[in-house]
Amino acid sequence: ATRLPLRGVARGMLQRLITATPRRLSFVAFGRARSHRAACLAAAPSPRASRASRSWSHLAVGLAAGASMGLGSSGSRSPLHAAGPSDDLSHELYADEQRTVAMFERCSASVVHINTFVERQGIVLSPQGYHLGMQDIPKGTGSGFAWDSEHIVTNFHVIMDAHRATVVLSDHTSCEATLVGAEPDCDLAVLKINRNAQVRKPLLPLDKGRSSNLHVGQRVYAIGNPFGLDQTLTTGLVSGLGREMNGVSGRTMRGLIQTDAAINPGNSGGPLLDSRGRLIGVNTMIASPSGAFAGVGFAIPVDTVVRVVTQLVKFGYTKHAHLGIFPLPDHMKKKVSPKVSGSNGRNIEGVLVLKIVPGSPADKAGLEPMYQTARGDIRLGDEILAIDGKKVSTTEDLVSAIEDHSIGDRVTLSYFRHEVNDDRPQQRSVEVTLTERPGQHSVQASGNGGSSPHSGRVPISEFSEHEGRRSRL
Repeated sequence: ATRLPLRGVARGMLQRLITATPRRLSFVAFGRARSHRAACLAAAPSPRASRASRSWSHLAVGLAAGASMGLGSSGSRSPLHAAGPSDDLSHELYADEQRTVAMFERCSASVVHINTFVERQGIVLSPQGYHLGMQDIPKGTGSGFAWDSEHIVTNFHVIMDAHRATVVLSDHTSCEATLVGAEPDCDLAVLKINRNAQVRKPLLPLDKGRSSNLHVGQRVYAIGNPFGLDQTLTTGLVSGLGREMNGVSGRTMRGLIQTDAAINPGNSGGPLLDSRGRLIGVNTMIASPSGAFAGVGFAIPVDTVVRVVTQLVKFGYTKHAHLGIFPLPDHMKKKVSPKVSGSNGRNIEGVLVLKIVPGSPADKAGLEPMYQTARGDIRLGDEILAIDGKKVSTTEDLVSAIEDHSIGDRVTLSYFRHEVNDDRPQQRSVEVTLTERPGQHSVQASGNGGSSPHSGRVPISEFSEHEGRRSRL
């Protein structure tokens, strides 16, 4: 297929050479070097070839080499040395490096930089001069990523206690953001960008994977803004699955993905991706004695993210199944003396009911709370032992058992009834239909979807009630 500019005699010699030798010749041109030398490699002739054939072979090789050198000296480029396109990295990078570069270029456009601000009283300058007034003070930075064409997902602790948030997109355009909703127990929040003249392109959402089929040893990538360095890519492996850590709300976060991909301050809220660029988690925290990355980072699994964020976008809050009790705190349960009337000398193994919400499923099922008798004795409330056969011994166990079910599920509750004069409390069971936790609308951010009169404000103060919600099951 390679055409060499040989004239009549040389071309005729080559044709005679090809027909005279039983083997085809292979030419390897090494291109034009500094001295315009070219090397050619020819297959050895068959022992049956005549001496004349060998002479023709040497002559043809020399003519081909001379023609190749002539091409180089004339200034034209040989097709054997044609360069590939300038953006072709196949000759510079290995295949896995090319895939990583392509993945980053595709996914980094969906990652944003979030700056938060708080209002503080200070000396501000106005046309009338200096005076005391409220001014925005930078609070912190974090990362986020596009969920759809207008919503940004990040960590709750990134925007916690902030009064205002700005989002810097991958093309370095900036816009204000309004809080749509947040779930402190899962450390997730959703913002909605307020488009301006600078923001013209729609957000590019990430493809979503599944966290149910992850494997330890699988390669993962984290994109974020550590220490304010935007669009930073780090890589590592899935180091563990199903980890448990205490979250920002004090609740235990379950099912976390452990990774050794570098996660530093500023990475919070950024995506954790698989090798195909699919979202598999949201980076949330690290375990480190010094506060710097020590090789142990954690991400919220994407299955949890999809469940929570879908509700936040739709309702502005998350819906939880509700039993309707206030449990006795675990540290108080340990202090309950066996001599207290109704304990009958046995250790408390389950969760004691401290208070019951009127009209709740627990109230309708006939559960009884702790109370004081007319004689001044304390009668212990019902002791919940299991839900649908799942043993509960702490408040966290009870929370987990309830969250495993959905609103409207009918569950079997096993419990002990502690009577004052009953030496042997009997184990009982009752069926309860879980309902939606009431009062959740009070933690929905005002201005859901950008209708707040304070455009761009992030009213995180409305989430101060989450501690009270957390104690009600």
